[in-house]
Amino acid sequence: MTIELSFHGAARTVTGSCFRLKSRSGTILVDCGLFQGSKTLRELNYQPFPFRPADIDAVVLTHAHIDHSGLLPKLSRLGFKGTIHTTVPTVDLCSVMLPDSGHIQESEVERLNRRNRQRGRKLVEPIYTLRDALACMDQFAGHDYETWVEVIPGVRVRFWNAGHMLGSSSVEVQVSDGGCKPVTLFFSGDIGPEQKLLQPDPEAPAGYDYLLCESTFGATDRDSITPEARRAQLARHVRSAAEKRGALLIPSFAVERTQEVVTDLMLLMHNGEAPAAPVFIDSPLAHRATDIFLKHADMLENSAALKAALNSPNLQFSESVEDSKAIGRLSGYHVIISASGMCDAGRIRHHLKNHLYRPNATVLMVGYQAQGTLGRILMEGAKTVKIHGEEVNVEASIEHINSYSGHADGPELEQWIAERLPVHRNLFLTHGEEEGMTGLAGRVAGKLLPSERIITPEIDDAFRLDGEVARQIDSEIHRQIDPPEAAREPDWNNELTQLMFDIDAALDKQAGGRNRSKLIRRLRQALEQAR
Repeated sequence: MTIELSFHGAARTVTGSCFRLKSRSGTILVDCGLFQGSKTLRELNYQPFPFRPADIDAVVLTHAHIDHSGLLPKLSRLGFKGTIHTTVPTVDLCSVMLPDSGHIQESEVERLNRRNRQRGRKLVEPIYTLRDALACMDQFAGHDYETWVEVIPGVRVRFWNAGHMLGSSSVEVQVSDGGCKPVTLFFSGDIGPEQKLLQPDPEAPAGYDYLLCESTFGATDRDSITPEARRAQLARHVRSAAEKRGALLIPSFAVERTQEVVTDLMLLMHNGEAPAAPVFIDSPLAHRATDIFLKHADMLENSAALKAALNSPNLQFSESVEDSKAIGRLSGYHVIISASGMCDAGRIRHHLKNHLYRPNATVLMVGYQAQGTLGRILMEGAKTVKIHGEEVNVEASIEHINSYSGHADGPELEQWIAERLPVHRNLFLTHGEEEGMTGLAGRVAGKLLPSERIITPEIDDAFRLDGEVARQIDSEIHRQIDPPEAAREPDWNNELTQLMFDIDAALDKQAGGRNRSKLIRRLRQALEQAR
């Protein structure tokens, strides 16, 4: 039996999840997600896939988040004709999330091309369009949890609730080849933490040849927190924003995180633990996703509290661009919840541009911020940022709550791995930046598995799985990331942006035009020497 496993995303990064499993009977992908973060990473979305889409026979999707599903329309447009297997709620969520992503691709490219025309630069094409996303949905098939499905001959899968978001799953895979004993793999997907407001704890069996586990927060030890303590944290930030009489902006993933935060926020206001205010969900996607949550309310925990929150007179959904612009004209204390959660696209960027320079505004991060994203740059203390090509000073308070995370922390991931033992061959650590991946490896090495059986692959690494342990082989193709570290660190574009801000700040500090001219001449001399 010949089996190969390749890592084409979420390898020493937290986005772009895509794993290719190849056997004699065919080839499947587990996830096909969009890269987010630095410009170097995002440019991978525009590059050709490191395989022929027409050669993929089926896709198995762990959940609907765009970093796991967001390149499926591109895969389909470029020749993939097979079936996309996932859970029933994930089909419903992708039916709104992927078209929304296609619309964002078109809108962002249209804005960029306006600037490119003005500067005489080459125009670019979107990664895919709204129409591509709608066409892709015809290839989806929804399945129940804990039910075997043969996705191609000799390969069957079973979905287990991962506790991360509505419809999220870990995926059990069996690869058979005639009379040989099947090779078994278990893909964690994204594992939810304890005390998730709307989701049950993760479920999964044990005993696999190969275990693939996410490591997003593998180096993080969070304090154990109850739902009541989490609401108390949120209440403190809301009260602070109210005292400053400014806007409270909450960048939030439209699916799951928005529904959690709204449920807690409305409960706080209803109980008098936070000052009441207009709360705007400025995200058409979040509105449509919320309807899907209500459709599958029987799968949720605390669904009664969610329904009560959605009926609050303080809550308003914003649909049109005109509605969004009207919110931007408001003053005083109010709350805006808008996507994207990492501030890299969507309406939140307009609100940030409108409020970041205001000292009485507050930006509250309630989710993970990947390296190179605007959200991460703000959290790291940037004094000036670029939004839609314009410089914006940061005077607003930038705050963070990590207790809304949809990911298990280090101890929880360690416990999850322990409950999957025995792992007969290898543990692959995925979906983590260097710190998280190394941190989780350190927790389990020598304690749960020998260190030599723990593998932390790079993007496009490939392995043979039909021996006693996995053996790395030459990949068929490698995408161009130069240097490789650019995939997991602030890249040249981040450095250039910061340099331009530093130059502006240095010029502002110079007294008089003569001193500024001297500084400019020194910079020009440095550029001449570099040529």
